[in-house]
Amino acid sequence: MDRRKLLAGLGAAAACPVHAQDAVAPWAPPPKWSAPVIDMHWHMRKTVEANLAHMDGAGVTAAGLLTSGAVADTVHGFQAQYPDRFPSWFAATDITKPDAEAFLIQAAKDGARGIGELKFHVAADGPELRRMYALAAELDVPVLVHFQEVGQAAAGGTYSAGWKNFAAMLKAYPKTKFIGHADAFWANVSADYHEDTAYPEGPIVPGGITDRLLSDYPNLFGDLASNSGNLALSRDPGFTRGFLARHQDKLHFGSDCNCSDGRGGGPGQNNPGVAPRMRGKCVAQETLKVLTAATTPDVFRKLVWTNGRRLVKLT
Repeated sequence: MDRRKLLAGLGAAAACPVHAQDAVAPWAPPPKWSAPVIDMHWHMRKTVEANLAHMDGAGVTAAGLLTSGAVADTVHGFQAQYPDRFPSWFAATDITKPDAEAFLIQAAKDGARGIGELKFHVAADGPELRRMYALAAELDVPVLVHFQEVGQAAAGGTYSAGWKNFAAMLKAYPKTKFIGHADAFWANVSADYHEDTAYPEGPIVPGGITDRLLSDYPNLFGDLASNSGNLALSRDPGFTRGFLARHQDKLHFGSDCNCSDGRGGGPGQNNPGVAPRMRGKCVAQETLKVLTAATTPDVFRKLVWTNGRRLVKLT
């Protein structure tokens, strides 16, 4: 889903009445997880209150803000009010424009700790993204890339196409810290994925390209966000337990959730653009439940707290 446009209005939507079928009983307490949680894939909403409403409802301790455009002053305002809740942010801009590098260099000077989310109709090995990979290495910050090979209702076409050949980029930019995200990245945990659907289901065939690249390249990391990440973790519990144990130092939690209250409410998580399996649900809560069931407390803490903070140098 293209959240840049959708989430721009969610600050106002949070104040609108929620349809009864979309709401959770107001007396339901927020969940308590076994470790503090930082949501490393949280598209910043317009107001502090709108951000905190989701975080508090989902039991999320802190958020790494994903931003787009010239919003450094807004981020600094949020951080001044709640430094522990908003400890880091990523910057993004239109990478097809000639001033993209200058913009991101200035964002890093302003405190951005990463580049992304980069979601554009370009090739994963094309010149636009190659410039970003080189810049991320120069700035010594991670770069978050949306990989999509199959169009869908909320996001037509392809984005960063060419995930199955991405080993060449990992080799070409060994000093770049890549964060993989979205449909193609997660569908390819299974070796039988053939780009025929955005969200494959059923048992996972071992040997998928994503699993292999995470094992083979120390500069590749995985973002567990969105329906795509949740589905990859949910479709084959036996595989998931081994996958999370195997990559326990390479993966980090993110939600990429559209709900307004951390409980599945609001129009953002209840519309035809949302995968049916996630409508009326909070992606953050659903993924944290899967991670709780599939890991030990020590591994859970790595995935939801330690790894993300380490990647952006908060620890």
